[in-house]
Amino acid sequence: MATATPHPSERAKPASGQSSERKSDSRLSDPASDNRFLPGTLLLDRYRIVALLGKGGMGEVYRADDLILGQSVALKFLPESASHNEQLLVRFRNEVRTARRVSHPNVCRVYDLGEAEGHTFLSMEYVDGEDLTSLLRRIGRLPHDKAVDIGRQLCAGLAAAHREGVLHRDLKPANIMLDGRGHAVITDFGLAQVFEEIQPSDIRSGTPAYMAPEQLASKEVTAQSDIYSLGLVLYELFTGKRAWEGETLADLVKVRTDRPIASPATWVRDLDPSVEKVILHCLELDPAKRPNSALAVAAALPGGDPLAAALARGETPSPELVAAAGERETLEPVWAIASLATVIAGLVIVTWIGLYRNGLNLIPHAFSSEVMMAKAQEIIHRLGYAERPVDYAGVWLYQTGITGYAEEHDGPRPDWRKIYSERPAMLEYGYRQAPLYLDATGFQGISMTPSVVGFNDPPVTQSGMINLTLDAEGRLTYFEEIPNEYEAKVSSPRPPLDWKPLFTAAQIDASQLEPADPEWVGMGVFDQRMAWTGSWPESGRPLRVEAASWRGKPVFFKLIGPWTKPARMEQSGGRHTSEVLELALVLVLLIGGASIARRNYLRGRSDVRGGVRLMSAVFLLEIAIWICRAHFIPTLATFGRFILALSTGLFLSASMGMLYLALEPYVRRHWPQAIVSWSRLTAGRVRDSLVARDVLFGIALGLVWSSVLSVTLWYLTRLGLGPDLPSQDLLAGGRQMVGQWLLNVVQSILATLEFFFVAFLLRALLRNKWLAALAFVAIFATKESIRASHPEILAPIFVIVFSIAAYAVTRFGLITLAIAIFTTNLLMSLPYTVDFTKSYAIDVFLIVLTVGLAGAWGFYASTAGQKLLREDLFH
Repeated sequence: MATATPHPSERAKPASGQSSERKSDSRLSDPASDNRFLPGTLLLDRYRIVALLGKGGMGEVYRADDLILGQSVALKFLPESASHNEQLLVRFRNEVRTARRVSHPNVCRVYDLGEAEGHTFLSMEYVDGEDLTSLLRRIGRLPHDKAVDIGRQLCAGLAAAHREGVLHRDLKPANIMLDGRGHAVITDFGLAQVFEEIQPSDIRSGTPAYMAPEQLASKEVTAQSDIYSLGLVLYELFTGKRAWEGETLADLVKVRTDRPIASPATWVRDLDPSVEKVILHCLELDPAKRPNSALAVAAALPGGDPLAAALARGETPSPELVAAAGERETLEPVWAIASLATVIAGLVIVTWIGLYRNGLNLIPHAFSSEVMMAKAQEIIHRLGYAERPVDYAGVWLYQTGITGYAEEHDGPRPDWRKIYSERPAMLEYGYRQAPLYLDATGFQGISMTPSVVGFNDPPVTQSGMINLTLDAEGRLTYFEEIPNEYEAKVSSPRPPLDWKPLFTAAQIDASQLEPADPEWVGMGVFDQRMAWTGSWPESGRPLRVEAASWRGKPVFFKLIGPWTKPARMEQSGGRHTSEVLELALVLVLLIGGASIARRNYLRGRSDVRGGVRLMSAVFLLEIAIWICRAHFIPTLATFGRFILALSTGLFLSASMGMLYLALEPYVRRHWPQAIVSWSRLTAGRVRDSLVARDVLFGIALGLVWSSVLSVTLWYLTRLGLGPDLPSQDLLAGGRQMVGQWLLNVVQSILATLEFFFVAFLLRALLRNKWLAALAFVAIFATKESIRASHPEILAPIFVIVFSIAAYAVTRFGLITLAIAIFTTNLLMSLPYTVDFTKSYAIDVFLIVLTVGLAGAWGFYASTAGQKLLREDLFH
């Protein structure tokens, strides 16, 4: 296993040996041969020299018997003249350090480094066979089937080295051995180095005849350089000829510059076209145009499906092998055009129905969050609270109880246009202020985001805190102030409170109301309570007004309808049971997932790189969500909340990564086609045509789902169902909308992992893919139907939707499903409008445009430059 190889004219023709420098054992018996060690020499009381296998510029290789292990080994020694050359010694040690990183049947194993009688050597696997150079010189080109087999083995060995981050840098027939069983073994890692450790001055090391153009030009050396050398080796395997001949480096540069490489079919006229194609693909001058990996080369060889072969052998294919599967899977133009047309049509359908279904378009709502906040502050000032607050915040709220009341009392077909446009208003703006900074203590949503101020977080308990709500047109519907915890005794009695400013702010005519006994109690102390009953203006629905004051100032005011529930008296009941079940499920997932992930890791099955990249992406998303949604205050509390954001981000990302490491090996073993594009994405191939195809299909699938759901909801609206009320968080401005967008990404990843987990659990239990698919659809369709308002209509729709999901899981896999879920959740929650005077209109437009542009990118990248129309159509 030496590095440098003598020119063929300088050495005897070998019949068998360990590397390019190895000569036949027959010449070793010649007493005239100048051997450093004679046969029978014992080194270190362990190695008995059997024969000299070969000499070269970088060393001598001997066959020896390891007396301790009882097996034959090869010992490689540096030349005696180089025994004191520190640079060569460093390279020699590097060969051991580098080669030991690679363990594969098609790579010569290196055992150890030693020193005997002042001579440094390494021990390695003895390959009883012949190097490829000798074999090709003796028989010419290999038979086609044997060449294909050897080519695949070389690809597998080289891929194993690249997987460990190791470049060979001197791949040539002389460094490839064929053992007695005809198996190829790559030897001689004397020039091999880890990608990151290659110095600019060392780029040109190697054998010039087998160097890639960029290596000859001293520009760079990468995995694609080894792919180029692999292409030259394959050229000789199938043709028996060298691609270029040249005695010196200058000759090689000149011949490469003066003439293009001769097609392999020039030498072998019946050569399989796919072989010629893959060889020329490897020999592209531009490294970016060569195959992405050695496994991709193996897949492109005739009958080359290494993924299927691994599965047939009962093996779990590596992530790199999965990524290399289907290398030529560019999308046919007809499917690309059909998918893009689906995206465009789906956007039109969803947007058009969204405009019709969006209840916000029926609610008089002309004010932005900033205007509503100013109105709230003005009302507070008019009610006698002139102190400037230290901090304030606002949120949008829905009064959805009105919908249920209308469905119950307005007959089978309520007039929703009238209901949504009159009082009481469905949409309200909640404002709160405090004499201290608002430091939220809870965690929001599935992302567990800290520092998100809500209408009741932080709790309304601090003296001087004020909470109020305004309807969408700025009219007061609720007011509450927490009086001071301590006040000195008031010497003179205060006059009765004039309630008129409160009714004026609420735009309620008090003369139309009747006094009533108070029933509702606010959070703070009071010395006067009042109540009135009557009807809401416009709608005439029952209205109750409750109010309280303390020492001449209002502390409580609330407009109440029959649908209003006392939130502080809400019973946990069934919700508590549901929460216990959810907690149990989470614990099962975490504990079970951790156990399975650990077992996969210890058995070497885990896609650690993919898991780390997934965790990193989720963690960065979590931090971005916190930045977009958090309420920042200039105190050390913000630093504490940042630590919490880091903690929750690490917890959620680690949990998702753990579930991925638990699930992915089983997907890769039983359903690898589902994660081919994902494996490529985690390998950094963002613009890969298969990744782009799955993005395009995911957006198209999401729009199919959205269209089916939109049409169904439109039909239900025609039957009397109330219009949609999209997420109120999207009304709070650009930062909050971006936060919701990012939160949707995290939810989509979680939902995708859940879908895959359930699908494979069912497949493992039922052991029949069709029964598993039916059970999958039944579980998720039932789950959604139970929560639906019209299950008799929506249940069949959910069956269709989740049937498509089951097909997507089996046919297109993880990326397509995740993108489809994200697209559906995003588009079904948007407040569609064509009224650009509304503050959220431009944000909605940009989101819809982004979806369309993502589909266009997927269309462009998935076709990989193919012509979309046949030329013969124009003749």
